Amino acid sequence: MENYFNYFTEIEEQFLRRRGGGLLLSTLDWALIETWKDAGIPLEAVLRGIDAAFDRYDQRPSKTKKVNSLAYCSQEVLAAAEDMKEAAVGAAGAEPEPSSKREAGLEPEAVAAFLRRNADLLKAAQLPEGGGVSTPTVALEGAKTLHRLAGEIESKPGARWEELERRLTVLEEKLFAALLASTPDEEIVAVRAQADRDLIPYRHKMSGVQIEQLQKQYVHKRLLEKYGVPRLSLFYM
Repeated sequence: MENYFNYFTEIEEQFLRRRGGGLLLSTLDWALIETWKDAGIPLEAVLRGIDAAFDRYDQRPSKTKKVNSLAYCSQEVLAAAEDMKEAAVGAAGAEPEPSSKREAGLEPEAVAAFLRRNADLLKAAQLPEGGGVSTPTVALEGAKTLHRLAGEIESKPGARWEELERRLTVLEEKLFAALLASTPDEEIVAVRAQADRDLIPYRHKMSGVQIEQLQKQYVHKRLLEKYGVPRLSLFYM
């Protein structure tokens, strides 16, 4: 997997540097970064897209309105990703990057500690019950799985981080589904309404599919934040 540690932080730093600081990324921004990550958009494409969007903004004769969201860069990011994909055509037979190089920086001890810390947070979280789902039970089962995975990493050298990431994604999806089922409908509607309001200035820059994915990620992130559920992906180490 590319840039385990850098994907989120480098995007944040690049956006704030080009904007001139003075702003923290919003829930919408973090959700958008996650949709890019899930779509497999390379970090380089996102950084290029941010630069291209701000280069275009800097050429405007009037700059009375500041760029306040990463969504402003969405079209340029997708364009950069397409350009990189086209440039890669014909390079499929190139020598693959060694696994050890791709996964450099992931230490088993650090990953195991991350998993155990998240297991403790899951056990401590105050979670709702409803909709025929016991979210605390799902969380406790998830915590047991995290402890088991941590032990496997320490006892079996040469862990495959891609496989671990897939298992963590499944765990988080189960937790999110349980939270979604047990949270009152009125709260979900309110979160979606906030997402819609935040997206108004940027709808013309995104496709319907993108907006739908972004709304889902927004609700996902807000629910996890509300109940103190940690992000399980290795990207959040």
